[in-house]
Amino acid sequence: MRKFKKIAIIYDWMDKWGGVERVLLILQEIFPQSDFFTSYFDPEKAAWAKDLSIKTSFIQKLPPFLRRSRIASLPFYPFAFESFDFSEYELVISVTSSFAKSVITKPETFHLCYLLTSTRFLWTSADIYLKKRLIKAMLFPYLEKLRVWDFIAGQRPDKIVSVSQSVADRCRKFYKRDSEVIYPPFDKDHWNRVKSEVRSSKLETNSKLKYFSSKQKYFLVVSRLEPYKKVELAVQSFNRLDDVNLVVVGEGSEKNKLKKIAKDNIFFVSNITDAQLGYLYSQAQALVMPQDEDFGYVSLEAQFFGCPVIAYHQGGAVETVIDGKTGIFFDRQNQDALTVMIKKYDMIKYELKKTTKEYGVKNAEKFEKSIFKSLFLSALKKKN
Repeated sequence: MRKFKKIAIIYDWMDKWGGVERVLLILQEIFPQSDFFTSYFDPEKAAWAKDLSIKTSFIQKLPPFLRRSRIASLPFYPFAFESFDFSEYELVISVTSSFAKSVITKPETFHLCYLLTSTRFLWTSADIYLKKRLIKAMLFPYLEKLRVWDFIAGQRPDKIVSVSQSVADRCRKFYKRDSEVIYPPFDKDHWNRVKSEVRSSKLETNSKLKYFSSKQKYFLVVSRLEPYKKVELAVQSFNRLDDVNLVVVGEGSEKNKLKKIAKDNIFFVSNITDAQLGYLYSQAQALVMPQDEDFGYVSLEAQFFGCPVIAYHQGGAVETVIDGKTGIFFDRQNQDALTVMIKKYDMIKYELKKTTKEYGVKNAEKFEKSIFKSLFLSALKKKN
């Protein structure tokens, strides 16, 4: 493979920690001299990136209230990414669920886009984002123009690699482009270290976790608390199940709303370590995934710790969960279907926990980091 002297990695925004951010750090392992570009960087919420070489757009200089609101700052993003200068770079890698693929490069610069999904609020989840009348009135006339721009932006990468077959299907539908599928990396060595820490530590005495053990019979949601993640569906379902606890791990714009509607059997936890998360997986009845996932990294984490998955039968979960062995699916994305499946799970939980412990680690290892690195480097050799 040709050696690229200057490499840039572009991400939409750096203001959180999650599965995608783990991917960025592994890309940095592959390309240690790379420069990172993003619309804006929040060093408090994205402490994981503090040692990276990061260049931000003019959005970084906007007032905080404007910068942190995806809706208020929406008109600025196309200009922000198109304003970056990549004339010195031989390889540009955009990692994106929205705007980063729109960067403009020289003809001789190779631009590979690692596509997390087609832009949600434009193509697949517009109804969720436009629920509020004021937002709909403000944005609806603008969105049609933005769809045209987003389609054009989708033609700019020289090559697109999708995170799952589900995303590849969206890429073909909305951008009219074929894409190779390379699943995001699961860092087995990291999670083995975490598993050892869980076994050797008394994490149940931690103030955040002491109420949650296998004796408590709780289910788990691990997610960003955003509308498209459908965590409200899980909360509403467990509001019906007074005798079963739900632990929700995550932060996001919907947190206060979800806490207001949640009953006393639902607990919210945030800002925990991977060891604390591993402990929660190891003690939970099952992980609940009510959303149509692009990939579903947390399902691999859960399976690795022997935690079965109850997932909506769409998207990336179909590619990461072994039906009947490491999890079960519900077919309709509503409260009744999820509630019925949780009750059904109670009848098969002993067998499913047994098979998850048998197959979960092996299944997660199919997505191992070394496989991702090898496939990603191969994708750079095959430019088309």
